[in-house]
Amino acid sequence: MQTTKDTITMALAGNPNAGKTTLFNKLTGARQHVGNYPGITVDYKEGHFIHADSEIVLTDLPGTYSLTAYSVEELVARDYLVNEKPQVVINIIDASNLERNLYLTCQFLELGVPMIIALNMIDVAKDRGIEVMADRLATLLGIPVVPIIARTGQGRDQLIDQAVAVARGVKDWQPLDISYGDDLDETIMNLMGIIEENGFLQNTYPSRFTAIKYLENDDQIMNRGKKTNQSIAATLESLVSQVSDHLVKTMDVFPEAIIADHRYGYIKSIIRQGVLTHKFDTDRLYASDKIDKIVTNRLLGPIIMLAVLFGLYQVTFSWSELPVSWLAALFDWFSGFIAGLLPDGLLKSMIISGVVHGVGGVLGFVPLIMFMFFGIALLEDSGYLARVAFMMDRIFRIFGLHGSSVMPFILSGGIAGGCAVPGVLATRTLRSPKERLATLLTVPFMNCGAKLPVLALLIGAFFSENKARYMFLFTLLSWAVALLSAKLFRSTVLKGAPTPFVMELPPYRFPTLRGLIIHTWERTWQYIQKAGTVILGISILIWAMMTFPGLSPEKIAAFDQQRAAVMNGPSAHNTTTNEKNAAATGQSGKQELAIIDGNQAEEALKDSAAGRLGIALESISRYAGFDWRTNIALIGGFAAKEVIVSTLGTAYSMGKVDTKESSSLGKRLQKDPHWNKGVAVAALLFIMFYSPCFITIVCIAREASWKWAVFSMTFNTVFAFIVAVLFYQATRLCG
Repeated sequence: MQTTKDTITMALAGNPNAGKTTLFNKLTGARQHVGNYPGITVDYKEGHFIHADSEIVLTDLPGTYSLTAYSVEELVARDYLVNEKPQVVINIIDASNLERNLYLTCQFLELGVPMIIALNMIDVAKDRGIEVMADRLATLLGIPVVPIIARTGQGRDQLIDQAVAVARGVKDWQPLDISYGDDLDETIMNLMGIIEENGFLQNTYPSRFTAIKYLENDDQIMNRGKKTNQSIAATLESLVSQVSDHLVKTMDVFPEAIIADHRYGYIKSIIRQGVLTHKFDTDRLYASDKIDKIVTNRLLGPIIMLAVLFGLYQVTFSWSELPVSWLAALFDWFSGFIAGLLPDGLLKSMIISGVVHGVGGVLGFVPLIMFMFFGIALLEDSGYLARVAFMMDRIFRIFGLHGSSVMPFILSGGIAGGCAVPGVLATRTLRSPKERLATLLTVPFMNCGAKLPVLALLIGAFFSENKARYMFLFTLLSWAVALLSAKLFRSTVLKGAPTPFVMELPPYRFPTLRGLIIHTWERTWQYIQKAGTVILGISILIWAMMTFPGLSPEKIAAFDQQRAAVMNGPSAHNTTTNEKNAAATGQSGKQELAIIDGNQAEEALKDSAAGRLGIALESISRYAGFDWRTNIALIGGFAAKEVIVSTLGTAYSMGKVDTKESSSLGKRLQKDPHWNKGVAVAALLFIMFYSPCFITIVCIAREASWKWAVFSMTFNTVFAFIVAVLFYQATRLCG
């Protein structure tokens, strides 16, 4: 008899670098998917797993230090808790940094969420001579505390057992009251009285939590309050303003600072009651600190960083070369198979040129993408990327940017393989509007994952002997252009004083193979999905633009006459000569017919809607070395940069001379008279720097305004074209 399993919803929350993602991957494995929070383009993960007689639905919330909406991550985490109301929250805490991690725990307790603490990295704490008495901590906080090592899975089953028990045992949320001193406690009680009397936001937040957020000047809750009841919101703000003015005059401090101080006071009172013991000297240098003395050294740090980056490209290109060639051969074989299977016509042309050469050109780079993502996941999970951000802060300040701008740059493809969309969204963590806007406008210059296939195609075709070196140089160039552009913006339209930067460096860790594989597959699968949906649709659309309206009947008749002349061969009365040269005539006739077919295909492509547009732009683009076929591909790149590869594949398969020849797109470009190394580099420069893709433009418009989105599209394209023209003309002058 089959038993029905009950479903329990859990949320996994905690500080960044506390091991949250590692635990999530250990619990859910491959049974997870990535989505977006409603109304906000921020990724979240949801996974499923079976434990005993229960099916667990686990949501991995963004890493956050608090529940005050200073950043989008904090806003998303809080909104999920109050709107979705999971049955239990697993709060993962770094045992080696207990005091700092418990600050978020305090706010969970004040919100009243049913909670269990996962005391992670107890092995790291032990190595540092730190011992946490989990039972004592559980007694003082009034919630279960389970020691675990997320990386190895130690304590995992006990943790879920306790979490299930909490989920089944807790009926109502029970907020914790923390004293914030006489002045604030009295104000909180007054605010609570007004909130409860009018039912103000009580469907979403506990009344005490709302009162505290008003004292903390929480923008989101205050804006929500104005939309709910403007009169009550004004009354609450007036009371908060009175106490704030009083505190500033008497103590020179704002309410939010007092609240933070009392929370840390509460935490220290807990820790000092026998929760924490130190066996070693607290000034002792730990392994991560010793490594950082070398890795983040002012002289050695940048050299090591560049060496790591170059090594990543060297490994990626050398190890992916063979599987990429296998996939290229597979798509060539499949193209030939379809050609022999289907009769000539529009369907055959669409499948071969629009689908196989279009999407296949993008999917052919999947092995390279996988190796690149694996390397980035290794750097990220080990903790090294945080060091890159720390070191780059010194450089960023020279160009008028903030240290927090580093991660948006890395997310956008600063090490290649990222995406400008999360890079743009990550700028929300910057508090200065002008620093945020300068970062937002310059992150699209990075070599995102969409540009990677284009760079790999052209570098592989024209600089195959030094692929890693050229990829490395183009990456450095993207950083240089982005930083110089930021300096230009910060010196002109976005003038303003810099703001201070503080960041926490997580300890170094050995990444788990399981975690690396999951991270690599997630990003690769997103790339494959995009190729099978967005790129497929655009490829077919561009194929249609390259096919219609087609040649006029007069031109078709002219090509048919040429074929008839070849087919008829020498005149009929010269029979003896025909017989002597039969073999030679047959062979040359086939070649002539192939040339005529190729000429007709090329003429049809020129007469198509896309061809006419490409030819019209050639009067300008020729200064950068771009012919009409390349123009078609670059126009498609405004939608998505991967389309450049698929469009080039379609254009050069529809118009090639030898229709029987089966060769990769790179080889076709090598043989084309319009392409050479100078044109390839000019094209690379233009593709790297011209307008962001359509989705990024929309994100810039949402984060800033359509004015800045149009500015980004226009400035980037004009700048990219000028750079491409200057380089191409310089190569011509140099011969």
